[in-house]
Amino acid sequence: MTKVITFSELRKIKDNLPDGSIHQIAETLQVPIETVWNYFGGYSYEKGESCGVHLEPGPEGGYVSLDDTTILDMALELMEANEA
Repeated sequence: MTKVITFSELRKIKDNLPDGSIHQIAETLQVPIETVWNYFGGYSYEKGESCGVHLEPGPEGGYVSLDDTTILDMALELMEANEA
């Protein structure tokens, strides 16, 4: 399912993840850590892969169209679990 959010929202989610979450998501999905970083706006394509993130100009850093929300969904679940 495709989702569109602002780049600022995506970075805010990344910045609010509990310590070790990026590694946990990568391990669970069996992808390189750099791929998860790329999902949240990083540009480490030597080891990581593109993962269906498309940027368009606009307010708040532009709009991000996510082809697959699996990483985003996992990140939100980890944030909720950390708050409980």
